[in-house]
Amino acid sequence: MPLAFKLFLLTWLSPIALLNGSNFPDNKKQTEVPLNDHRKQGSRPEFRMKKSDSTKSTLIKSEQLLRIEEHDFAMRPGFGSSAIPVGIDVQVESIDSISEVNMDFTMTLYLRHYWKDERLSFPSTSNKSRTFDGRLVKKIWVPDVFFVHSKRSFIHDTTMENIMLRVYPDGNILYSVRITVTALCSMDFSRFPLDKQNCSLELESYAYNEKDLMLYWKNGNDSLGTEEILLSQFFIEQFNPFNGLAFYSSTGWYNRLYINFILRRHIFFFMLQTYFPTMLMVMLSWVSFWIDRRAVPARVSLGITTVLTMTTIITGVSASMPQVSYVKAVDIYLWTSFLFVFLSVIEYAAVNYLTTIEEMKKLKSKKIPVTYDTTQAMAFDGCFHDNDIDLTAFSSIPMNPEGRPPPRRNTAVNLPSEGHRLRRTRSLKRSVEYIINNSHIIDSYSRILFPFAYVLFNIIYWSLYS
Repeated sequence: MPLAFKLFLLTWLSPIALLNGSNFPDNKKQTEVPLNDHRKQGSRPEFRMKKSDSTKSTLIKSEQLLRIEEHDFAMRPGFGSSAIPVGIDVQVESIDSISEVNMDFTMTLYLRHYWKDERLSFPSTSNKSRTFDGRLVKKIWVPDVFFVHSKRSFIHDTTMENIMLRVYPDGNILYSVRITVTALCSMDFSRFPLDKQNCSLELESYAYNEKDLMLYWKNGNDSLGTEEILLSQFFIEQFNPFNGLAFYSSTGWYNRLYINFILRRHIFFFMLQTYFPTMLMVMLSWVSFWIDRRAVPARVSLGITTVLTMTTIITGVSASMPQVSYVKAVDIYLWTSFLFVFLSVIEYAAVNYLTTIEEMKKLKSKKIPVTYDTTQAMAFDGCFHDNDIDLTAFSSIPMNPEGRPPPRRNTAVNLPSEGHRLRRTRSLKRSVEYIINNSHIIDSYSRILFPFAYVLFNIIYWSLYS
């Protein structure tokens, strides 16, 4: 009997307890999420509390503080009134590369914008600014500054987008981005590699002309900051900002800002790679002037080797340069040096030809016996041996008893009186005939004329271009 009474009370009181438990206002509902749906049979499921996204709630509070939903940020601040001033300053981080072939340069910089938008002003007792990342930038108005003549550009996004937005209570805004841009640089290679290049990075608003937006350097000449930038082939002589105006026939005048820098090329690299090897090849071609003119294989092989080496140097320099339609300073030096090497080969061709003519004349005048073989005479050392020539065919000069040649008869030629000087003049024709009949003199003159002319060329070249 008591057991049946207890069961009756339990069945009657349990629905009332469930109804009372659901009516407590202080009990908070908690959402339980199972951590693993694929649990093993017989194991108990584990549950964990799902936390709310605090970042999302903070962003909503910031948008409410700045009253973003209350304004149309597709329009610029102060639309319909005077142009809004936007200050710019730039911190150049590095100049990554300069390409002569593509005529461009790549630069990484911090670009900072300053303007005032009263729509974003907010009350603050401490007068402290608020800093945001790139997520809020997409919901407000920012200046549409772009790089004129840029080929490629991007905003760095590791580990997040390198964008910073700082809003002050009075509505002043600082907007900073980290950008790498590749821009065109019109280079003049007429003095290459002894040249200076003037490049500039140009900033301009894309949509707003000077009536709507006025770009200016925030701190004048101090608006451009540069760290210690070291380049492999150039030395930065000057880095300065200035501003100007750009006119487009369809849209009007626009404010444009310039970052101008002057680059001077280091010459030492080209001295080692181009100028010194060229000088050595020209000097090597002069060695043939000291080799016997009958040593044909030695002089020809030396001349051809120097010509081919100069061709290789010229081809290598041309491959690393743009195909311009004017002559560069390095072209003048290389092609003049190539001309000296080529003339040394031509000089030996002339000497060899004249030597052949000279020997043929001696054969015809019987000064050299017909049986004399010049090939055998120069078979070992390439030299012409006079002791191999039979001189018995030549008549001897008669001698007097004292062993001296008899004096010549005094002809009707009158000797000049005292006070006159004897001069023997030689015409141009006779001089040319003398050189033809004595071809070895050409080598003697070349040993002096070629070095003298090349030294004179170097003095003129370096005085003009250095």
